[in-house]
Amino acid sequence: MVTTDDYTLFTDLLGLLGVRHTAEYSNRRFRTMPFPTMFGLKKLLEEYGVDLVGLQMDDCSKIDVIPTPFIAQTVKGLVIVKEVAGGEVSYLSQSVDERAPEERFVSAMTGRIFVPVIREEASEPEYVTHRFTDMANGAKKWVLAVAALLLFGYLFVANGLYRHVSTILLTIINLAGVYISMLLVQKSAHIKNRHADAVCSVVEAGGCDDILSTDASKFFGIFGWSEVGFAYFSVSLLCLLIFPQYIGYLALCNVICLPFSFWSVWYQKFKAKAWCTLCLCVQCMLWMLFFCYLGGGWLREALPLRVEFFVLGVTYVAVMLGLNSLMPLLDRNNK
Repeated sequence: MVTTDDYTLFTDLLGLLGVRHTAEYSNRRFRTMPFPTMFGLKKLLEEYGVDLVGLQMDDCSKIDVIPTPFIAQTVKGLVIVKEVAGGEVSYLSQSVDERAPEERFVSAMTGRIFVPVIREEASEPEYVTHRFTDMANGAKKWVLAVAALLLFGYLFVANGLYRHVSTILLTIINLAGVYISMLLVQKSAHIKNRHADAVCSVVEAGGCDDILSTDASKFFGIFGWSEVGFAYFSVSLLCLLIFPQYIGYLALCNVICLPFSFWSVWYQKFKAKAWCTLCLCVQCMLWMLFFCYLGGGWLREALPLRVEFFVLGVTYVAVMLGLNSLMPLLDRNNK
């Protein structure tokens, strides 16, 4: 069974059939099926008012007579065939629209297909209640986003970060760093994210997965570099917004991190022989931050060291430890 961020094979099929459903509830039911097999999917669809008829085709070249959509088993897994016309097959694979010549698609089929038959009363059980819950959850996310934006704007203006080009750029780069490192955390936790996959394929398809699966993706064999990156950018951003008077210490921490960028590029090129686009983005941002700190003259404010510098270091470690303890839970929930 295949899942992505907001869709599954189950919800993809319901959408194509026009069956009323909510993504969150339906995805949860699909992922927690007692029997994660076609039998389990068949029983689940019956709850929604859809019968699933299994067929074994001896001659797959006749798939154009099968009413669409239907599920086809291929050598690479299950796909949903949307249309067979003009010598081409349009289908969904892992919630991604694909097209292939009919002859090539037929050659990849095993002959097993599953045809859905909709009943008149087809709908998600308690659809109205689940729909209301979805709308309420969506509203909470919007309220959270607006509140975070207002708080960010207040801190940015109240602490005068808008007055200097370097602090404006530092804010933007740290924001971008938080986003990129968050994508890396999701990749490390095996959480499917289309945006992360799209970015990772820019330099080398599959490069991020190759790098993140190596021992070198762990700091001291314990902390993932994705966790280190998220802790660095998130704490740096919050410190800049709340305690801008310690920007010199942020500059010094940035200088301490720079040697890692040389090692990372060397490892990807000569050891792993693969390029992680997200990792390269992180290294570029470290250097962009350095030039902003240098151009703004903030490095001169790093000395003398006071207790606040060590408090900042402890904060980096605390956030990293917290995220590290959450990673197994994220990975387990995703699985």
